[in-house]
Amino acid sequence: MVLTKPGKILIISSPSGGGKTSICRKLLSPVRKRQGWKFSISYTTRSPRRGERDGREYHFVSSDEFRSKVRTNFFAEHFKVHLYQYGTPRGPIDAITRRGGVMLLDVDVQGARRLKREFPNAISIFVLPPSQAELRKRLRRRGTETKEQLRVRQNNALKEMQTFQKHKFDYVVVNKELGVAVKQVLAIVEAHQCRIDRCDPELIKKITG
Repeated sequence: MVLTKPGKILIISSPSGGGKTSICRKLLSPVRKRQGWKFSISYTTRSPRRGERDGREYHFVSSDEFRSKVRTNFFAEHFKVHLYQYGTPRGPIDAITRRGGVMLLDVDVQGARRLKREFPNAISIFVLPPSQAELRKRLRRRGTETKEQLRVRQNNALKEMQTFQKHKFDYVVVNKELGVAVKQVLAIVEAHQCRIDRCDPELIKKITG
């Protein structure tokens, strides 16, 4: 993909178990990283899960440190999700878009809505699982939550699936097969730059006279 300036902000959201994190990992291939794609690493007050590393999946901070960053306007958006605080740092988004890259954000529905208000030209995609039964199976299969945490995630996920349309995402992708879902996201990014409201008016004027 040929990068143009300014860069793109790609917001991927889904209920827990929808597969947004898996899609983001596939999107960040070595080739796309060299083309300027970068993943926005959020901050959270929850503890790392098995296999997670600070500064890779998340920046893991205390509640006091998180509140301190909120006071200094460090975050482009921040919310309490399930039982913990999550926030998206503002600085990396500004930096990568100035360089003409693509900033990839993996956020919840509330965060996506706030980011879309902050960055109205961002591309927002909601990822759905193929069914509610599949979503419950994916959540149980992870084995990373207590029964109470799992119950909260399942309830919140069902609410988000039932109400996501009111949040006015630009696109929706059903993640039945991961490879297909990744291709659909890439097609959206490619096509988005051809929208009428994204065209360079000077170029169009030059062509059409």
